[in-house]
Amino acid sequence: MALIRLQKVLADAGVASRRASEQLILEGRVSVDGVQILELGTKIDPEISKVEVDGEAIRSNKSKVYLAFHKPAGVLSTMSDPDNRPSLGDYFKERNERLFHVGRLDRESEGLILLTNDGDLAHRATHPSYGMVKKYLVEIEGVLTKEQFTELGKGIQLEDGLARALEIKTVREINPKHSWVEISIHEGRYHIVRRIFEHYEIPVLRLVRTDFGPIALAETGVGRYRNLNEVEMTKLFKVLKINQ
Repeated sequence: MALIRLQKVLADAGVASRRASEQLILEGRVSVDGVQILELGTKIDPEISKVEVDGEAIRSNKSKVYLAFHKPAGVLSTMSDPDNRPSLGDYFKERNERLFHVGRLDRESEGLILLTNDGDLAHRATHPSYGMVKKYLVEIEGVLTKEQFTELGKGIQLEDGLARALEIKTVREINPKHSWVEISIHEGRYHIVRRIFEHYEIPVLRLVRTDFGPIALAETGVGRYRNLNEVEMTKLFKVLKINQ
Protein backbone atom coordinates (compact mmCIF):
# COMPACT_ATOMS: atom_id res chain seq x y z
CA MET A 1 0.00 0.00 0.00
CA ALA A 2 1.03 3.65 -0.32
CA LEU A 3 3.19 5.11 2.42
CA ILE A 4 1.34 7.24 4.99
CA ARG A 5 2.61 10.02 7.22
CA LEU A 6 3.33 8.75 10.70
CA GLN A 7 1.15 11.34 12.46
CA LYS A 8 -1.83 10.24 10.35
CA VAL A 9 -1.19 6.60 11.25
CA LEU A 10 -1.24 7.55 14.94
CA ALA A 11 -4.40 9.61 14.53
CA ASP A 12 -6.18 6.88 12.57
CA ALA A 13 -5.30 4.40 15.32
CA GLY A 14 -7.03 6.63 17.84
CA VAL A 15 -3.84 7.49 19.74
CA ALA A 16 -4.53 11.23 19.59
CA SER A 17 -5.60 13.94 17.17
CA ARG A 18 -3.20 14.53 14.29
CA ARG A 19 -1.88 17.73 15.86
CA ALA A 20 -1.30 15.98 19.20
CA SER A 21 0.31 13.06 17.37
CA GLU A 22 2.78 15.47 15.77
CA GLN A 23 3.72 16.65 19.25
CA LEU A 24 4.27 13.05 20.38
CA ILE A 25 6.74 12.60 17.51
CA LEU A 26 8.58 15.84 18.28
CA GLU A 27 8.89 14.76 21.92
CA GLY A 28 10.62 11.55 20.83
CA ARG A 29 7.88 9.28 22.18
CA VAL A 30 7.25 7.42 18.91
CA SER A 31 9.33 4.67 17.34
CA VAL A 32 8.97 2.64 14.15
CA ASP A 33 10.48 -0.85 14.04
CA GLY A 34 12.52 0.02 17.12
CA VAL A 35 13.90 3.30 15.74
CA GLN A 36 12.98 6.57 17.48
CA ILE A 37 11.35 9.03 15.07
CA LEU A 38 11.80 12.78 15.53
CA GLU A 39 10.81 14.17 12.11
CA LEU A 40 7.24 14.94 11.08
CA GLY A 41 7.78 14.09 7.42
CA THR A 42 8.33 10.38 8.09
CA LYS A 43 6.13 8.05 6.03
CA ILE A 44 5.54 4.37 6.74
CA ASP A 45 3.51 1.37 5.64
CA PRO A 46 1.30 0.68 8.69
CA GLU A 47 0.58 -2.85 7.45
CA ILE A 48 4.19 -3.99 7.89
CA SER A 49 5.77 -1.50 10.32
CA LYS A 50 5.59 -1.82 14.10
CA VAL A 51 4.72 1.54 15.63
CA GLU A 52 5.15 2.16 19.35
CA VAL A 53 4.23 5.11 21.54
CA ASP A 54 6.03 5.25 24.89
CA GLY A 55 7.14 1.69 24.26
CA GLU A 56 3.61 0.37 23.72
CA ALA A 57 2.65 -0.98 20.30
CA ILE A 58 -0.39 0.60 18.65
CA ARG A 59 -2.98 -1.36 16.77
CA SER A 60 -4.43 -0.25 13.48
CA ASN A 61 -7.97 0.99 13.94
CA LYS A 62 -10.07 -0.82 11.34
CA SER A 63 -13.42 0.17 12.83
CA LYS A 64 -14.09 3.90 12.94
CA VAL A 65 -16.97 5.43 14.85
CA TYR A 66 -18.65 8.80 14.49
CA LEU A 67 -20.95 9.94 17.28
CA ALA A 68 -23.18 12.94 17.90
CA PHE A 69 -23.48 13.78 21.61
CA HIS A 70 -25.74 16.25 23.39
CA LYS A 71 -23.44 17.74 26.02
CA PRO A 72 -25.28 18.92 29.13
CA ALA A 73 -24.44 22.23 30.77
CA GLY A 74 -21.85 21.87 33.53
CA VAL A 75 -19.84 19.19 31.70
CA LEU A 76 -16.25 19.84 30.62
CA SER A 77 -15.29 19.27 26.97
CA THR A 78 -12.52 16.86 27.94
CA MET A 79 -12.42 13.07 28.11
CA SER A 80 -11.25 13.18 31.75
CA ASP A 81 -10.61 15.70 34.51
CA PRO A 82 -7.94 15.47 37.24
CA ASP A 83 -10.31 17.18 39.70
CA ASN A 84 -13.10 14.65 38.98
CA ARG A 85 -15.43 17.28 37.61
CA PRO A 86 -18.07 16.00 35.15
CA SER A 87 -16.52 15.50 31.70
CA LEU A 88 -17.36 13.92 28.34
CA GLY A 89 -15.57 10.72 29.29
CA ASP A 90 -18.17 10.02 31.98
CA TYR A 91 -20.73 9.33 29.25
CA PHE A 92 -18.58 6.91 27.22
CA LYS A 93 -17.14 4.57 29.85
CA GLU A 94 -18.74 1.55 28.20
CA ARG A 95 -17.08 2.25 24.83
CA ASN A 96 -13.94 0.30 23.96
CA GLU A 97 -12.64 2.83 21.42
CA ARG A 98 -10.26 5.60 22.35
CA LEU A 99 -12.47 8.55 21.49
CA PHE A 100 -11.57 12.19 21.19
CA HIS A 101 -13.94 15.09 20.78
CA VAL A 102 -14.18 17.36 17.78
CA GLY A 103 -14.04 20.94 18.96
CA ARG A 104 -15.22 22.23 22.30
CA LEU A 105 -18.10 23.85 24.13
CA ASP A 106 -17.42 25.83 27.27
CA ARG A 107 -18.49 24.26 30.54
CA GLU A 108 -21.82 26.08 30.90
CA SER A 109 -22.82 25.74 27.25
CA GLU A 110 -24.68 22.71 25.96
CA GLY A 111 -25.52 21.01 22.72
CA LEU A 112 -23.85 19.15 19.89
CA ILE A 113 -20.33 17.74 20.10
CA LEU A 114 -18.96 15.12 17.72
CA LEU A 115 -16.76 12.31 19.00
CA THR A 116 -14.72 9.91 16.90
CA ASN A 117 -11.66 7.69 16.80
CA ASP A 118 -10.88 8.99 13.29
CA GLY A 119 -7.98 11.38 13.83
CA ASP A 120 -7.90 12.68 10.27
CA LEU A 121 -11.56 13.70 10.35
CA ALA A 122 -11.16 15.31 13.77
CA HIS A 123 -8.19 17.33 12.50
CA ARG A 124 -10.01 18.55 9.39
CA ALA A 125 -13.25 19.33 11.22
CA THR A 126 -11.48 21.70 13.62
CA HIS A 127 -9.07 23.26 11.11
CA PRO A 128 -10.01 26.86 10.14
CA SER A 129 -9.37 26.25 6.44
CA TYR A 130 -12.45 24.03 6.17
CA GLY A 131 -14.69 26.69 7.71
CA MET A 132 -17.16 24.38 9.42
CA VAL A 133 -20.28 26.40 10.22
CA LYS A 134 -21.65 26.14 13.76
CA LYS A 135 -25.20 27.15 14.63
CA TYR A 136 -26.32 28.15 18.12
CA LEU A 137 -29.54 29.01 19.93
CA VAL A 138 -28.88 31.72 22.49
CA GLU A 139 -31.25 32.82 25.25
CA ILE A 140 -30.51 36.43 26.18
CA GLU A 141 -31.74 39.18 28.45
CA GLY A 142 -33.18 41.80 26.15
CA VAL A 143 -33.45 41.89 22.36
CA LEU A 144 -31.06 42.83 19.58
CA THR A 145 -31.81 46.00 17.64
CA LYS A 146 -31.91 46.23 13.85
CA GLU A 147 -28.66 48.16 13.97
CA GLN A 148 -27.00 45.39 15.98
CA PHE A 149 -28.20 42.73 13.54
CA THR A 150 -26.69 44.76 10.70
CA GLU A 151 -23.41 45.23 12.57
CA LEU A 152 -23.09 41.54 13.34
CA GLY A 153 -23.63 40.67 9.70
CA LYS A 154 -20.76 42.96 8.74
CA GLY A 155 -18.57 42.02 11.70
CA ILE A 156 -17.72 43.58 15.04
CA GLN A 157 -14.27 44.14 16.49
CA LEU A 158 -13.39 42.05 19.54
CA GLU A 159 -10.09 42.07 21.42
CA ASP A 160 -8.74 39.22 19.28
CA GLY A 161 -10.07 40.33 15.91
CA LEU A 162 -13.20 40.59 13.83
CA ALA A 163 -16.23 38.42 14.67
CA ARG A 164 -19.00 38.08 12.11
CA ALA A 165 -22.31 36.26 12.07
CA LEU A 166 -22.98 34.36 8.85
CA GLU A 167 -26.67 34.37 9.77
CA ILE A 168 -28.49 35.78 12.77
CA LYS A 169 -32.17 36.14 13.59
CA THR A 170 -34.57 36.33 16.50
CA VAL A 171 -36.50 33.07 16.77
CA ARG A 172 -38.60 33.97 19.82
CA GLU A 173 -39.23 37.25 21.60
CA ILE A 174 -40.79 36.45 24.96
CA ASN A 175 -40.92 40.10 26.02
CA PRO A 176 -38.74 43.22 25.56
CA LYS A 177 -36.36 41.88 28.21
CA HIS A 178 -36.12 38.24 27.13
CA SER A 179 -35.58 36.58 23.74
CA TRP A 180 -33.98 33.68 21.86
CA VAL A 181 -31.56 34.32 18.99
CA GLU A 182 -30.19 31.90 16.40
CA ILE A 183 -26.66 32.66 15.21
CA SER A 184 -24.35 30.87 12.76
CA ILE A 185 -20.58 31.39 12.67
CA HIS A 186 -17.64 29.51 11.18
CA GLU A 187 -15.10 30.41 13.85
CA GLY A 188 -14.08 28.38 16.87
CA ARG A 189 -12.36 31.02 18.97
CA TYR A 190 -12.58 30.89 22.76
CA HIS A 191 -16.09 31.78 24.02
CA ILE A 192 -16.70 33.55 20.71
CA VAL A 193 -20.52 33.52 20.86
CA ARG A 194 -20.67 34.67 24.47
CA ARG A 195 -18.17 37.44 23.74
CA ILE A 196 -20.28 38.66 20.81
CA PHE A 197 -23.17 39.35 23.17
CA GLU A 198 -20.86 40.72 25.87
CA HIS A 199 -19.80 43.29 23.26
CA TYR A 200 -23.34 44.69 23.51
CA GLU A 201 -23.50 44.13 27.29
CA ILE A 202 -26.28 41.59 26.77
CA PRO A 203 -26.27 38.75 29.35
CA VAL A 204 -26.45 35.20 27.95
CA LEU A 205 -28.81 32.98 29.94
CA ARG A 206 -28.39 29.79 27.93
CA LEU A 207 -26.33 28.73 24.92
CA VAL A 208 -27.03 25.60 22.87
CA ARG A 209 -25.08 24.45 19.79
CA THR A 210 -27.61 22.88 17.44
CA ASP A 211 -25.51 22.25 14.33
CA PHE A 212 -21.88 21.44 13.53
CA GLY A 213 -21.41 21.68 9.78
CA PRO A 214 -23.96 19.37 8.13
CA ILE A 215 -24.68 17.52 11.40
CA ALA A 216 -27.69 18.58 13.47
CA LEU A 217 -28.43 17.88 17.12
CA ALA A 218 -31.96 16.93 16.06
CA GLU A 219 -33.82 14.87 18.68
CA THR A 220 -30.73 13.65 20.56
CA GLY A 221 -31.61 13.93 24.26
CA VAL A 222 -29.46 15.72 26.79
CA GLY A 223 -26.63 13.43 27.91
CA ARG A 224 -27.36 10.96 25.10
CA TYR A 225 -25.45 10.12 21.93
CA ARG A 226 -26.12 8.45 18.61
CA ASN A 227 -24.17 7.13 15.63
CA LEU A 228 -24.12 9.38 12.59
CA ASN A 229 -26.15 7.85 9.77
CA GLU A 230 -24.91 7.25 6.21
CA VAL A 231 -26.46 10.44 4.84
CA GLU A 232 -24.82 12.53 7.56
CA MET A 233 -21.46 10.84 7.00
CA THR A 234 -21.63 11.44 3.25
CA LYS A 235 -22.34 15.13 3.81
CA LEU A 236 -19.61 15.45 6.45
CA PHE A 237 -16.98 13.74 4.30
CA LYS A 238 -17.94 15.97 1.36
CA VAL A 239 -17.52 19.18 3.40
CA LEU A 240 -14.17 17.98 4.73
CA LYS A 241 -13.05 16.69 1.30
CA ILE A 242 -12.44 13.15 2.55
CA ASN A 243 -12.68 10.31 0.04
CA GLN A 244 -14.93 7.52 1.29
